[in-house]
Amino acid sequence: MTTQTSTSLRFALLLTVASGFLDAYTYVSRGGVFANAQTGNVILMGIDLSDRHWHAALAHVWPILAFVVGVAFANLLKSSRAERVVRYPIRFAVAAQIVVLVAVGLVPGSVPDALVTVPIAFVAAMQIGLFRTVGTLSYIAIATTGNLMRFTEAAYAGLVDRDRESLRSTAVYAAIIGSFAAGAVIGAVCTRVLGGPAAWIPAATLGIALVLFFVDER
Repeated sequence: MTTQTSTSLRFALLLTVASGFLDAYTYVSRGGVFANAQTGNVILMGIDLSDRHWHAALAHVWPILAFVVGVAFANLLKSSRAERVVRYPIRFAVAAQIVVLVAVGLVPGSVPDALVTVPIAFVAAMQIGLFRTVGTLSYIAIATTGNLMRFTEAAYAGLVDRDRESLRSTAVYAAIIGSFAAGAVIGAVCTRVLGGPAAWIPAATLGIALVLFFVDER
């Protein structure tokens, strides 16, 4: 049985490492705001509100709203309404993210942070709306909590209940979690060294993911 490109492990790892990179990128270079992890943005917004730091709290609101709109747009892409306009919604979403990141890398640090965090949050939401499985396993490329939970459940079933399939699932989730953590480390280091243009690194990573579709078709 052939695995689709968008549900293959290699594709998931490329998306996940890029996601970890982007969260570190925006947090380090754009005022402590996360690009993908909206749970973190909600918590930081709550802390800022409690301290009456209204402007700082507002900085977390915009990516949250952009994320909501992005998820809605992803659902539109998957619907029959968009079939005639967008034939390959998954490829479109990856290409859109690449374009956004290339543009973000050109934005100087002096511009408002929202001009960077909002478009990244939007395309990240498109990603989570379209890519949520590796084979038959559910995962989230832009966050780790759910993947950690599934990793633990699979490890328990594999080690305690002696379920071989669960052991294979454990390895998949371990690879995904590791790629997210690696992306965050690389993202933090590269952002401190390169600044804004560091966004081109996850853009290149997603470019490789996009090329996989055409390679697999051959």
